[in-house]
Amino acid sequence: MITIKEISKRHDILKFIQFPIKMYKQNPYYIPGFVQDEMNMLNPKKNHAYAYCETRLFLAYENNKIVGRICALINKAYNAKMGLKQMRFSRFDVIDNLEVTKLLMKQVEEWAIERGLNQIIGPIGFSDLDKQGLLVEGFEEESSTITLYNHPYYMKHLETLGFRKDIDWVEYQVFTPTSMNDRITRLSAVITNRYGYKVVKVKKRREIKKYARDALLLINESFGHLYGVVPLNDRQIDDTIKQFITLVNLEFLYFVTTKTDELIGFGLMVPSLNQAMKKSNGKLFPFGFLRVLKALKTYRVLDMYLVGVKPQYQKLGVNALILFEGIKSAIKCGVKFAETGPELETNLEVRSLWREFETRQHRRRRCYLRDLTSSS
Repeated sequence: MITIKEISKRHDILKFIQFPIKMYKQNPYYIPGFVQDEMNMLNPKKNHAYAYCETRLFLAYENNKIVGRICALINKAYNAKMGLKQMRFSRFDVIDNLEVTKLLMKQVEEWAIERGLNQIIGPIGFSDLDKQGLLVEGFEEESSTITLYNHPYYMKHLETLGFRKDIDWVEYQVFTPTSMNDRITRLSAVITNRYGYKVVKVKKRREIKKYARDALLLINESFGHLYGVVPLNDRQIDDTIKQFITLVNLEFLYFVTTKTDELIGFGLMVPSLNQAMKKSNGKLFPFGFLRVLKALKTYRVLDMYLVGVKPQYQKLGVNALILFEGIKSAIKCGVKFAETGPELETNLEVRSLWREFETRQHRRRRCYLRDLTSSS
């Protein structure tokens, strides 16, 4: 018999977080995230997105064994911004048993109806920096610490329950060229001379703080129109700065400013932490932290974390400057390829950045939607 338990205590939340790590332990493509980061994410005292979000967490049990989990999430800020009445779900993982998915979704649906909401969407989390999108293509591709992995049957379960595609994200491997692209080199020189932009590469970690807050405010501004996005609040920005400073390899951090030192562009790539996290099962201690430090210094693959340009400068070559610096760094450090994060299939401006390179579109992920008025 399958039973559903709503949880709130710390030891149950730890079980909630560890369930997919245990379920996918023998899967070569699954990469766990940081367990402590997830604990903080689901703690209203530490995750400042709870200023505008509410959650309820559920575990499914069969014969006293955990067989599924789900987080129901109301993002009140996004609903208000878009005039929607949506319930989100995230952190959805199940064994291949449709009944488990049905019972977990029933909990989400009942809370949505109770709160007067009329749609369920997901998987999508607290903010654009949270993991989102069910994997629908690329099941035999290694995931990453910043993306979700799931078996193909998740998609079948959701579609059987009446969920349909709302939007897709695509991901690419962008291979490092053997030499600098002549066109981008010329374009970079022309843009620098014409507009007087400066690319700033900090030399010491403490110098990051000079630009970090403006960089995340810039991300708020440049991402604000995208699907599912609400601006990070001040306390989220502070937490994000602390988190990223520990992961930054200064070779792959770029700030673009005007002649008057106004920050107008920002790019961050991070050496892949996949193998470090896999060996450590998402735990930083006792040895995970050392593995992460090693991964930040010895690498052949980069993860593209963030690229943002102020809207009024987005067609004035700032992206090209960031790309130019990224290529130089990648060639210098012997990087084989970079992994993009999920890019909205409708965001043609970002996807067009890779047209000068050898690429491989290797993963696709989806946010599903179900109307409660017609399905419940």
